[in-house]
Amino acid sequence: MAELFNFEMSAQDGKARTGVIHTPRGDIRTPAFMPVGTAATVKAMMPESVRATGADILLGNTYHLMLRPTAERIDRLGGLHKFMNWDRPILTDSGGFQVMSLAGLRKLTEQGVTFKSHIDGSKHELTPERSMEIQRLLGSDIVMCFDECPALPADRDRIAESMRLSMRWAERSRDAFGDRPGHALFGIQQGGLEKDFREESAAALTKVGFDGYAVGGLAVGEGQEAMFSCLDYAPDMLPMDKPRYLMGVGKPDDIVGAVARGIDMMDCVLPSRSGRTGQAFTRHGVVNIKNARHQDDPRPLDEGCSCPACRQYSRAYLHHVFRSNEMISGMLLTWHNLHYFQDIMAGMRESIAAGTFAAWQADFHETRARGDIEPL
Repeated sequence: MAELFNFEMSAQDGKARTGVIHTPRGDIRTPAFMPVGTAATVKAMMPESVRATGADILLGNTYHLMLRPTAERIDRLGGLHKFMNWDRPILTDSGGFQVMSLAGLRKLTEQGVTFKSHIDGSKHELTPERSMEIQRLLGSDIVMCFDECPALPADRDRIAESMRLSMRWAERSRDAFGDRPGHALFGIQQGGLEKDFREESAAALTKVGFDGYAVGGLAVGEGQEAMFSCLDYAPDMLPMDKPRYLMGVGKPDDIVGAVARGIDMMDCVLPSRSGRTGQAFTRHGVVNIKNARHQDDPRPLDEGCSCPACRQYSRAYLHHVFRSNEMISGMLLTWHNLHYFQDIMAGMRESIAAGTFAAWQADFHETRARGDIEPL
């Protein structure tokens, strides 16, 4: 598989790394932010618009797609890339997290999880083998192991039990994944905020051997400080020469802090979800476009941004369409947010390559701390 899927690190500055993940469907520049296309669409965006923001890879969701329209149907229609008109790499998560957070009446055994669909109450079973089968039918480029993710806070016994189950499932996922040239399988480190469990998990995964490694079970309510203190050691436990993926993160300062601690890939629904609720992420912090202060403001959202929302529309217009519940509101704000997140990634890649990451980081925090422009 190495010749078809491999990670090439080109520079390191402190713990921050930049490089390229080579895949048959195209290169992924790291650090990479993956927009989330839960149900085979990044909400309010056309695939070509997502690409125009600078995204090299999207995330699709096993749980949602297996329920609707079903992986079998997507396979019959030519696979997920063709189905959603995205010809570049796609990573699919395993469905484990959504089963824990969304499904009703779930039952967890050594075999897997049986649950009721949040859509129509129908009964389903997800096991490591079934998760691998679904992700194969979808045709994703990067496949995630099936794991169990306990919500934090949880007691040590519960975290240990869950982590060890996930490690047994990781081995079954590897066996079920088989030999698929050009496709990669990532293992997921678990262990909550317990350093010894993270160590045990990393050792178990490394022994099995994966194409990349994720830090799982964070950004589940533990707070930024606890997350960062875990990231101070967790990525270092994983192989240096493979990509490291922090799942479900996050806000701009979470992303920058994670990269500073050695993370290469991230995903989050935040840019699109916030865009639909009138929140814009800018270099000067978060702007709530619904606030009345914007209604007569002819200035752009962020004068330093080159996205269509900033180049072609005023704050006054964005305020008006949000207040009027017009569809274009979510479209423009989502485009802006995704563009801004990709700008952050590009800035980090350049500064790591130039050996100026610390200065870039200081400037990033300083600019955000100054806050939004003064009202007119």
